[in-house]
Amino acid sequence: MRRVGYLAVALTMLTFTACAGTGSPAGGGTPPSPTGPNDIRVDDFGPELFDDTSHIVNHPWFPLEPGTKYVWKGRAFDDDGSRLRRKVVFTVTDLTKVIAGVRTVVGWDRDFNDGILGESELIFYAQDIYGNVWHLGEYVEHWQEDAELDGGRLWVHGDPEGTTAGFGMKADPEASTHAYSMGFAPPPWFWDDRARVAETGVRTCVPVGCFDDVIVIEEFEPRFRGQFQLKYYAPGVGNVRVGWRGDDEEQEEMVLTKLVQLGPEAVARVRELVLEQEHRGYAYGRTEPAQPIA
Repeated sequence: MRRVGYLAVALTMLTFTACAGTGSPAGGGTPPSPTGPNDIRVDDFGPELFDDTSHIVNHPWFPLEPGTKYVWKGRAFDDDGSRLRRKVVFTVTDLTKVIAGVRTVVGWDRDFNDGILGESELIFYAQDIYGNVWHLGEYVEHWQEDAELDGGRLWVHGDPEGTTAGFGMKADPEASTHAYSMGFAPPPWFWDDRARVAETGVRTCVPVGCFDDVIVIEEFEPRFRGQFQLKYYAPGVGNVRVGWRGDDEEQEEMVLTKLVQLGPEAVARVRELVLEQEHRGYAYGRTEPAQPIA
């Protein structure tokens, strides 16, 4: 959900064929034999790390239960220094999508500035057999203030050439100076977010409640030196607070103001809207269309 370095790609480029594999659901092969779950590295990514339950993400600090809707509100600053009212709405859909032989769960993330939709993003996550949550790619649409679609970008593991999945959350997050990749896509799709666990055992209070044993993840891009986004994850809930440190000009601060479980009709409406977005950007090409969870 970090927005630094967004690159809008013209709609005409969305005919690019994204080849992230159309094989059968993950499974088969021999997974690595780590001494612990955190020994898994980005280079270890492959279908053999996953099984048929890969789309079930039940990480203690990063749960993705279909139908869960998160709403964060706060503020940030625009490029010209003007203050913005920021709202982010993230919904875990009841859709899965096979990418590089791995069945992912589809998340839908929408960013609003001063009440106006700026970005709408489909994000693909999967959990491996060791408990690591992987980020396998995303399709982002950029919207103008007059509600006109300005363009989009897509990357998924393995296509375009050089793209790789990364970690959304390590299996056993521990405070460390070691950063890990959250995924990589070369220009013009550029994505190179990194993360590290900055703190553990933190207590924080937000509108939906107070939480103990919170972990703080520090996200950054190497090309933007000294700019850091902080995300606070509470056990059993997920991200409850967003902050910053360093020279981050955006200075985004948000707190979780709403956490709800949608009913069947609302889930069906989300599914419809997400499939419409997927169809608009059907640069997925050789990937299979998203499908409802069986």
